[in-house]
This record gives sequence, structure tokens and C-alpha cells, in this order.
Amino acid sequence: MLEFYPHIKSVHVYAVLASGSLFFLRGLLVQAGVRWPMAAGVRYLSYTIDTVLLTAALMLLTILPAAIYANGWLAAKLGLLVAYIGLGTFALRRGRTRQVRAVCYVAAVAVFVSMYFIARTHDPLGPLKLLTS
Repeated sequence: MLEFYPHIKSVHVYAVLASGSLFFLRGLLVQAGVRWPMAAGVRYLSYTIDTVLLTAALMLLTILPAAIYANGWLAAKLGLLVAYIGLGTFALRRGRTRQVRAVCYVAAVAVFVSMYFIARTHDPLGPLKLLTS
């Protein structure tokens, strides 16, 4: 299965970019009061991309040796993923006021960026690691 690692990683990376870009765009448009980003087709596209992303992530988790996760970067990323999902739901739908949705949107984007840098550095400090090196 290790021979498929580069292909699976590519799928994972492209799914991350697609998922993040779609969330960023949907969030901006929801903040502007546009209604179509919450249409069923757009939501289903988001679900599909996120399913591909999660599937590729689980495949990578089973392929790679456990030692690569020894410093806790994956645990930090997974913890932030839960926060990102929660903030994203409030940014797009559950926030009762425009201000709550805006704050949750900005926080969700910040969490997404943090997860990206944690994945790139393989360090739980993520973006802070880049500042110290």
C-alpha cells in the first residue's frame, strides 16, 4: 500500500485546498448576505469534498508508520479540526446574529490556517514553529 502514498497524499492535499477554498468562499458570501452558498447543491459538494478528504486522511493514517506522529502534531490537528467544524457551522448557519457569524468565520479561517501549518511542519506548534525557526 505504501507505493500509493504519493497519489493518496496528492488527493488529500487537493481536497484540503478545495475544502478550504469552498468554505472561504461560502463564508464570505454568507457574510455578504448572499443565499446561494447554502443551497443544497453547494452543501452536497462540500460534503463530497470533505468525504474524499477524510477518506484520504484515514488511508494515509493506516499507511504511514506510527513513529511519524510521535510528537503530537496529528493530535493537535485533529483537536483543531473539531474546533474548525464547530466554528464553521456557526459561521455559515447556526450563528444567530451577523456579528456572531462573522467572528466564528474569522476564527474558523484562523483555525484552518493553523491546521495547514501544523500539517506542513509536522509540529503541534504549527505556525508558531515557523516564527521560532
